[in-house]
Amino acid sequence: MTFEEARAAFPVLARVAYLNAGTFGPLSRPTLGAMRRYEGEELAGGRGGPPYYERMRELRSGARAAVAGVLGVEPESLALTYSTSFACNLVLAGLDLGPGDEIVTTDCEHFGLLGALGASPATVRVARIRDLSAARAGEAVIAEVGPRTRLLALSHVSWLTGNLLPVAELKAETGLPMLVDGAQSAGAIPVDPRPFDFYTVSGQKWLCGPDATGALYVADPERLRVSLPTFYSLGAYEPDGSFTVCDGARRFDGGAIPQPSLAGLAAAIETAPAWRFDRARETAARCRELLARRYALVTEADQSTLVVFRTGADSAELSARLHDRGVLVRSLPGTDWLRVSVGYWTSDDDLDRLLAALEAG
Repeated sequence: MTFEEARAAFPVLARVAYLNAGTFGPLSRPTLGAMRRYEGEELAGGRGGPPYYERMRELRSGARAAVAGVLGVEPESLALTYSTSFACNLVLAGLDLGPGDEIVTTDCEHFGLLGALGASPATVRVARIRDLSAARAGEAVIAEVGPRTRLLALSHVSWLTGNLLPVAELKAETGLPMLVDGAQSAGAIPVDPRPFDFYTVSGQKWLCGPDATGALYVADPERLRVSLPTFYSLGAYEPDGSFTVCDGARRFDGGAIPQPSLAGLAAAIETAPAWRFDRARETAARCRELLARRYALVTEADQSTLVVFRTGADSAELSARLHDRGVLVRSLPGTDWLRVSVGYWTSDDDLDRLLAALEAG
């Protein structure tokens, strides 16, 4: 597949410079085609009967296998979820941490993770890394670790700064259980979740899948309690509500995910080109170089596919004006920062359009 062929699969790219996959990735024709096929089958054939439920099982299996292929893990190690937020809540609820326990996180996390931490009775210690270099972030996290630390919970790529966090090094140095928020990494950069206890995946961002799709990698399902049981996580149940769970990480599956969404997620993953990570990395470096000529950058070199820079203006207003000029970027609340998401589909013309729109104000 050539770059031109890959880009042509996304109709929106003919109209706008789509630089916001960190929120929602663009939808491709194969993705929408798969979704519409199953929507049509549900419209014509209804949503019931043995063939329908067998097809649902097949689609769940196919989506699980597709995400597992991206991560390089066995499908049995993945639970299907609605989002990284849901996955974080699954983990925190199932760990049964108490008031005497501590969790270490950072001040660069999304509420999708922070909300789950805040709902836990454990004490949350925050490493202040926002104004530190990427090289020093690990030291700040280690400084918050103490004898009562039971979990490290942080992003692989910060949604706020675009910088990589040294998650593998932190796991190796501390040996502590680790929950990694992969919302800005899975599908954007090569990911290997196997060193970690828990790794969350967003389907609608860099994987370019439908809304409300995602996954959770669980290294050892036996060490996490099933706190949010669903019909899809059960082996069997009794009239009193007692139940047995499925084997592997399936025991943490969320509830019913629409068949069209399952089909769309698998199609989005299966049609992504093999060269996607290299292309995205190279284009992100070019984006960073262009922006650095005029703006102060927040994201350091050689980090991820997010490029964050300071605008010196109200970022929400500026983002809205750029949208009106056909450039989609993300403003970061409470700052004058804009975030550019660079995917394998991003062209030089997209970057030129971004720069021109910024020049126009």
